Amino acid sequence: MSETLTPTTPPAAVPPPSRSASRSLAVARLRDLALVPAIIAVAIVGSIVNPVFLSSDNIINVLQSMSEIAIVVLAQTIVLITGKMDLSLESTFGLAPGIAAWLVIDPALTRGLGLDVVPDAWAVPLVLLVGALVGAFNGLLIVRFGLNGFIVTLGMLIVLRGLLTGISGGQTFFALPESMTYLGSATWVGVPASIWVSLLLVAVGIVVLGYTRAGRALYAIGGNADAARAAGIRTDRVLWVALIVASVLAALAGLLISGRLAAVPAAQGSGAIFQVFAAAVIGGVSLNGGKGSVFGAFTGVLLLFMIINVLTLAGVPAQWTNFLNGTVILVALVVSRITGGKAQT
Repeated sequence: MSETLTPTTPPAAVPPPSRSASRSLAVARLRDLALVPAIIAVAIVGSIVNPVFLSSDNIINVLQSMSEIAIVVLAQTIVLITGKMDLSLESTFGLAPGIAAWLVIDPALTRGLGLDVVPDAWAVPLVLLVGALVGAFNGLLIVRFGLNGFIVTLGMLIVLRGLLTGISGGQTFFALPESMTYLGSATWVGVPASIWVSLLLVAVGIVVLGYTRAGRALYAIGGNADAARAAGIRTDRVLWVALIVASVLAALAGLLISGRLAAVPAAQGSGAIFQVFAAAVIGGVSLNGGKGSVFGAFTGVLLLFMIINVLTLAGVPAQWTNFLNGTVILVALVVSRITGGKAQT
Protein backbone atom coordinates (compact mmCIF):
# COMPACT_ATOMS: atom_id res chain seq x y z
CA MET A 1 0.00 0.00 0.00
CA SER A 2 1.57 3.20 -1.12
CA GLU A 3 1.50 6.41 0.84
CA THR A 4 0.69 9.68 -0.76
CA LEU A 5 3.54 12.02 -0.15
CA THR A 6 2.69 15.67 0.21
CA PRO A 7 5.30 18.32 -0.02
CA THR A 8 5.93 20.06 3.26
CA THR A 9 6.49 23.76 3.45
CA PRO A 10 9.47 24.72 5.60
CA PRO A 11 8.60 26.99 8.46
CA ALA A 12 8.96 30.60 7.61
CA ALA A 13 11.95 32.22 9.14
CA VAL A 14 11.27 34.95 11.64
CA PRO A 15 12.01 38.17 9.82
CA PRO A 16 14.67 40.36 11.34
CA PRO A 17 13.52 43.58 12.94
CA SER A 18 12.74 46.17 10.35
CA ARG A 19 14.91 49.21 9.99
CA SER A 20 12.04 51.43 11.10
CA ALA A 21 11.48 49.34 14.26
CA SER A 22 15.17 49.51 15.14
CA ARG A 23 15.13 53.25 14.55
CA SER A 24 12.07 53.64 16.81
CA LEU A 25 13.78 51.68 19.57
CA ALA A 26 16.89 53.84 19.28
CA VAL A 27 14.80 57.01 19.38
CA ALA A 28 12.94 55.74 22.46
CA ARG A 29 16.22 55.10 24.26
CA LEU A 30 17.55 58.52 23.31
CA ARG A 31 14.32 60.12 24.53
CA ASP A 32 15.07 58.79 28.02
CA LEU A 33 18.25 60.88 27.99
CA ALA A 34 16.60 63.97 26.50
CA LEU A 35 16.65 65.91 29.78
CA VAL A 36 20.27 65.16 30.64
CA PRO A 37 21.60 68.18 28.66
CA ALA A 38 18.98 70.38 30.36
CA ILE A 39 20.04 69.07 33.79
CA ILE A 40 23.67 69.87 32.99
CA ALA A 41 22.70 73.34 31.75
CA VAL A 42 20.71 74.07 34.93
CA ALA A 43 23.65 72.86 37.04
CA ILE A 44 25.95 75.30 35.21
CA VAL A 45 23.49 78.17 35.59
CA GLY A 46 22.98 77.32 39.25
CA SER A 47 26.71 77.39 39.95
CA ILE A 48 26.87 80.83 38.32
CA VAL A 49 23.89 82.15 40.26
CA ASN A 50 25.28 80.88 43.54
CA PRO A 51 28.44 78.78 44.07
CA VAL A 52 26.62 77.01 46.91
CA PHE A 53 24.48 75.19 44.33
CA LEU A 54 27.10 72.52 43.58
CA SER A 55 28.10 72.01 47.20
CA SER A 56 27.52 68.53 48.61
CA ASP A 57 25.14 69.85 51.27
CA ASN A 58 22.95 71.57 48.67
CA ILE A 59 22.95 68.55 46.36
CA ILE A 60 21.83 66.35 49.25
CA ASN A 61 19.21 68.94 50.13
CA VAL A 62 17.82 68.86 46.57
CA LEU A 63 17.78 65.06 46.50
CA GLN A 64 16.10 64.84 49.89
CA SER A 65 13.49 67.47 49.08
CA MET A 66 12.57 65.60 45.89
CA SER A 67 12.79 62.06 47.28
CA GLU A 68 9.16 61.82 48.42
CA ILE A 69 7.75 63.43 45.27
CA ALA A 70 9.98 61.18 43.15
CA ILE A 71 8.22 58.14 44.63
CA VAL A 72 4.80 59.64 43.86
CA VAL A 73 6.02 60.41 40.32
CA LEU A 74 7.02 56.75 40.01
CA ALA A 75 3.51 55.79 41.15
CA GLN A 76 1.86 58.16 38.67
CA THR A 77 4.13 56.92 35.87
CA ILE A 78 2.94 53.35 36.41
CA VAL A 79 -0.68 54.47 36.10
CA LEU A 80 -0.10 56.83 33.17
CA ILE A 81 1.64 54.13 31.14
CA THR A 82 -1.55 52.07 31.33
CA GLY A 83 -3.49 54.98 29.84
CA LYS A 84 -5.12 55.99 33.14
CA MET A 85 -4.32 58.67 35.72
CA ASP A 86 -4.67 58.82 39.48
CA LEU A 87 -5.32 62.27 40.93
CA SER A 88 -5.98 60.84 44.39
CA LEU A 89 -2.30 60.05 44.98
CA GLU A 90 -1.71 63.43 46.59
CA SER A 91 -4.46 62.78 49.14
CA THR A 92 -3.23 59.24 49.83
CA PHE A 93 0.16 60.89 50.42
CA GLY A 94 -1.38 62.70 53.40
CA LEU A 95 -4.21 60.44 54.55
CA ALA A 96 -2.25 57.18 54.95
CA PRO A 97 0.23 58.49 57.57
CA GLY A 98 -2.56 60.63 59.03
CA ILE A 99 -4.75 57.62 59.84
CA ALA A 100 -1.77 55.72 61.28
CA ALA A 101 -0.88 58.68 63.51
CA TRP A 102 -4.55 59.11 64.49
CA LEU A 103 -4.81 55.51 65.68
CA VAL A 104 -1.38 55.15 67.27
CA ILE A 105 -0.89 58.39 69.21
CA ASP A 106 -4.41 58.62 70.67
CA PRO A 107 -5.09 55.56 72.88
CA ALA A 108 -8.35 57.12 74.13
CA LEU A 109 -9.61 57.21 70.56
CA THR A 110 -8.86 53.56 69.86
CA ARG A 111 -10.54 52.51 73.10
CA GLY A 112 -13.54 54.63 72.16
CA LEU A 113 -13.70 52.73 68.87
CA GLY A 114 -13.71 49.46 70.79
CA LEU A 115 -10.11 48.64 69.81
CA ASP A 116 -7.09 47.74 71.84
CA VAL A 117 -4.28 50.28 71.97
CA VAL A 118 -2.52 50.13 68.60
CA PRO A 119 1.19 49.36 69.12
CA ASP A 120 3.72 51.76 67.63
CA ALA A 121 5.16 48.93 65.53
CA TRP A 122 1.89 48.74 63.61
CA ALA A 123 2.17 52.31 62.34
CA VAL A 124 4.09 51.53 59.15
CA PRO A 125 1.91 48.52 58.19
CA LEU A 126 -1.14 50.71 58.79
CA VAL A 127 0.21 53.37 56.42
CA LEU A 128 0.79 50.82 53.67
CA LEU A 129 -2.56 49.11 54.33
CA VAL A 130 -4.44 52.40 53.91
CA GLY A 131 -2.62 52.96 50.62
CA ALA A 132 -3.54 49.48 49.40
CA LEU A 133 -7.21 49.93 50.37
CA VAL A 134 -7.44 53.26 48.54
CA GLY A 135 -5.91 51.72 45.42
CA ALA A 136 -8.18 48.69 45.62
CA PHE A 137 -11.26 50.90 45.93
CA ASN A 138 -10.14 53.00 42.96
CA GLY A 139 -9.70 49.77 41.02
CA LEU A 140 -13.16 48.59 42.01
CA LEU A 141 -14.77 51.73 40.60
CA ILE A 142 -12.57 52.07 37.52
CA VAL A 143 -12.01 48.45 36.51
CA ARG A 144 -15.01 46.59 37.91
CA PHE A 145 -17.68 49.23 37.34
CA GLY A 146 -16.06 50.87 34.32
CA LEU A 147 -16.24 54.43 35.65
CA ASN A 148 -14.09 57.22 34.25
CA GLY A 149 -10.70 57.11 35.97
CA PHE A 150 -10.19 60.86 35.95
CA ILE A 151 -13.54 61.57 37.63
CA VAL A 152 -13.18 58.70 40.11
CA THR A 153 -9.75 59.73 41.31
CA LEU A 154 -10.73 63.41 41.37
CA GLY A 155 -13.63 62.49 43.63
CA MET A 156 -11.33 60.35 45.77
CA LEU A 157 -8.87 63.22 46.05
CA ILE A 158 -11.61 65.38 47.56
CA VAL A 159 -13.00 62.60 49.78
CA LEU A 160 -9.61 61.62 51.19
CA ARG A 161 -8.59 65.23 51.72
CA GLY A 162 -11.82 65.84 53.62
CA LEU A 163 -11.32 62.66 55.65
CA LEU A 164 -7.84 63.75 56.74
CA THR A 165 -9.15 67.18 57.69
CA GLY A 166 -11.99 65.57 59.62
CA ILE A 167 -9.94 63.11 61.68
CA SER A 168 -7.30 65.74 62.45
CA GLY A 169 -9.75 68.53 63.16
CA GLY A 170 -7.72 70.65 60.77
CA GLN A 171 -4.72 70.38 63.10
CA THR A 172 -1.31 68.73 62.79
CA PHE A 173 -0.47 65.34 64.28
CA PHE A 174 2.66 65.62 66.41
CA ALA A 175 4.54 63.21 68.71
CA LEU A 176 4.76 60.52 66.04
CA PRO A 177 6.19 57.16 67.13
CA GLU A 178 9.76 56.35 66.18
CA SER A 179 8.53 53.70 63.74
CA MET A 180 6.94 56.49 61.67
CA THR A 181 9.87 58.92 61.86
CA TYR A 182 12.78 56.54 61.31
CA LEU A 183 12.87 56.36 57.50
CA GLY A 184 12.32 60.08 57.10
CA SER A 185 14.94 61.13 59.65
CA ALA A 186 17.59 58.38 59.58
CA THR A 187 20.92 58.69 57.80
CA TRP A 188 22.57 55.78 56.01
CA VAL A 189 26.24 56.08 55.02
CA GLY A 190 26.09 59.85 55.47
CA VAL A 191 23.05 60.25 53.21
CA PRO A 192 19.40 60.59 54.34
CA ALA A 193 17.60 57.25 54.22
CA SER A 194 14.75 58.75 52.18
CA ILE A 195 17.17 59.34 49.30
CA TRP A 196 18.30 55.72 49.36
CA VAL A 197 14.70 54.49 49.52
CA SER A 198 13.59 56.64 46.58
CA LEU A 199 16.60 55.69 44.44
CA LEU A 200 16.05 52.00 45.21
CA LEU A 201 12.38 52.19 44.24
CA VAL A 202 13.20 54.09 41.04
CA ALA A 203 15.80 51.43 40.15
CA VAL A 204 13.26 48.67 40.78
CA GLY A 205 10.74 50.54 38.65
CA ILE A 206 13.22 50.85 35.79
CA VAL A 207 13.90 47.11 35.87
CA VAL A 208 10.28 46.00 36.25
CA LEU A 209 8.81 48.28 33.59
CA GLY A 210 11.68 47.94 31.18
CA TYR A 211 12.70 44.29 31.41
CA THR A 212 9.86 42.15 32.76
CA ARG A 213 6.65 40.66 31.41
CA ALA A 214 4.61 42.73 33.87
CA GLY A 215 6.17 45.92 32.54
CA ARG A 216 5.49 44.94 28.94
CA ALA A 217 1.88 44.24 29.90
CA LEU A 218 1.50 47.79 31.25
CA TYR A 219 2.82 49.28 28.01
CA ALA A 220 0.63 46.96 25.93
CA ILE A 221 -2.50 48.01 27.82
CA GLY A 222 -1.62 51.68 27.47
CA GLY A 223 -0.92 51.28 23.77
CA ASN A 224 -4.07 49.33 22.91
CA ALA A 225 -6.11 47.69 25.64
CA ASP A 226 -8.21 45.64 23.19
CA ALA A 227 -5.13 44.27 21.44
CA ALA A 228 -3.54 43.49 24.81
CA ARG A 229 -6.66 41.60 25.87
CA ALA A 230 -6.69 39.68 22.59
CA ALA A 231 -3.04 38.76 23.21
CA GLY A 232 -4.01 37.06 26.46
CA ILE A 233 -3.10 39.81 28.90
CA ARG A 234 -5.49 40.00 31.83
CA THR A 235 -5.98 43.72 31.47
CA ASP A 236 -8.41 44.15 34.36
CA ARG A 237 -6.12 42.41 36.82
CA VAL A 238 -3.06 44.32 35.64
CA LEU A 239 -4.85 47.67 35.91
CA TRP A 240 -6.12 46.81 39.37
CA VAL A 241 -2.64 45.84 40.57
CA ALA A 242 -1.15 48.99 39.01
CA LEU A 243 -3.61 51.19 40.92
CA ILE A 244 -2.92 49.38 44.20
CA VAL A 245 0.87 49.55 43.78
CA ALA A 246 0.65 53.26 42.92
CA SER A 247 -1.39 54.03 46.04
CA VAL A 248 0.97 52.02 48.27
CA LEU A 249 3.92 53.98 46.84
CA ALA A 250 2.12 57.25 47.53
CA ALA A 251 1.43 56.12 51.10
CA LEU A 252 5.11 55.22 51.56
CA ALA A 253 6.12 58.64 50.24
CA GLY A 254 3.78 60.22 52.75
CA LEU A 255 5.40 58.20 55.51
CA LEU A 256 8.84 59.47 54.47
CA ILE A 257 7.87 63.14 54.52
CA SER A 258 5.99 62.68 57.80
CA GLY A 259 9.14 61.21 59.30
CA ARG A 260 11.24 64.07 57.98
CA LEU A 261 8.84 66.66 59.42
CA ALA A 262 8.08 64.58 62.55
CA ALA A 263 4.47 65.55 61.97
CA VAL A 264 1.46 65.00 59.70
CA PRO A 265 -0.14 68.34 58.75
CA ALA A 266 -3.83 68.34 57.83
CA ALA A 267 -2.85 69.75 54.42
CA GLN A 268 -0.04 67.28 53.72
CA GLY A 269 0.22 66.62 50.00
CA SER A 270 -2.13 69.44 48.99
CA GLY A 271 -1.10 70.63 45.53
CA ALA A 272 1.57 67.95 45.14
CA ILE A 273 -0.21 66.49 42.13
CA PHE A 274 0.80 69.53 40.08
CA GLN A 275 4.49 68.81 40.66
CA VAL A 276 3.90 65.13 40.00
CA PHE A 277 2.28 65.71 36.61
CA ALA A 278 4.82 68.38 35.70
CA ALA A 279 7.71 66.00 36.39
CA ALA A 280 6.10 63.04 34.61
CA VAL A 281 5.12 65.01 31.51
CA ILE A 282 8.43 66.81 31.15
CA GLY A 283 10.09 63.42 31.61
CA GLY A 284 8.38 62.14 28.48
CA VAL A 285 5.52 60.10 29.97
CA SER A 286 2.56 60.30 27.60
CA LEU A 287 -0.88 61.16 28.91
CA ASN A 288 -2.26 58.88 26.18
CA GLY A 289 -0.57 55.84 27.73
CA GLY A 290 1.91 53.32 26.38
CA LYS A 291 4.89 55.70 26.26
CA GLY A 292 7.44 56.93 28.72
CA SER A 293 9.88 55.44 31.18
CA VAL A 294 10.67 55.55 34.87
CA PHE A 295 14.14 56.94 34.15
CA GLY A 296 12.67 59.73 32.04
CA ALA A 297 10.18 60.58 34.79
CA PHE A 298 13.00 60.62 37.34
CA THR A 299 15.04 63.06 35.25
CA GLY A 300 11.88 65.16 35.00
CA VAL A 301 11.47 65.46 38.77
CA LEU A 302 15.21 66.04 39.19
CA LEU A 303 15.19 68.87 36.64
CA LEU A 304 12.09 70.41 38.21
CA PHE A 305 13.57 70.48 41.72
CA MET A 306 16.91 71.73 40.44
CA ILE A 307 15.15 74.68 38.80
CA ILE A 308 13.20 75.37 42.00
CA ASN A 309 16.45 75.28 43.97
CA VAL A 310 18.17 77.67 41.56
CA LEU A 311 15.24 80.08 41.81
CA THR A 312 15.36 79.85 45.61
CA LEU A 313 19.09 80.60 45.67
CA ALA A 314 18.43 83.51 43.32
CA GLY A 315 15.92 84.94 45.78
CA VAL A 316 12.76 84.24 43.77
CA PRO A 317 9.72 83.91 46.11
CA ALA A 318 8.36 80.38 46.61
CA GLN A 319 4.92 81.60 45.51
CA TRP A 320 6.12 81.31 41.89
CA THR A 321 6.49 77.52 42.18
CA ASN A 322 2.98 76.72 40.91
CA PHE A 323 3.52 79.08 37.98
CA LEU A 324 6.67 77.12 37.16
CA ASN A 325 4.89 73.76 37.42
CA GLY A 326 2.07 74.85 35.13
CA THR A 327 4.46 76.36 32.61
CA VAL A 328 6.52 73.17 32.56
CA ILE A 329 3.42 71.07 31.84
CA LEU A 330 2.28 73.33 28.99
CA VAL A 331 5.74 73.52 27.42
CA ALA A 332 6.22 69.75 27.71
CA LEU A 333 2.84 69.12 26.06
CA VAL A 334 3.68 71.47 23.18
CA VAL A 335 7.09 69.85 22.68
CA SER A 336 5.51 66.36 22.81
CA ARG A 337 2.94 67.42 20.18
CA ILE A 338 5.61 68.83 17.87
CA THR A 339 8.03 65.91 18.20
CA GLY A 340 5.47 63.10 18.40
CA GLY A 341 3.03 64.35 15.83
CA LYS A 342 0.08 63.02 17.84
CA ALA A 343 -2.47 65.15 19.62
CA GLN A 344 -3.01 64.65 23.33
CA THR A 345 -6.56 63.55 24.14
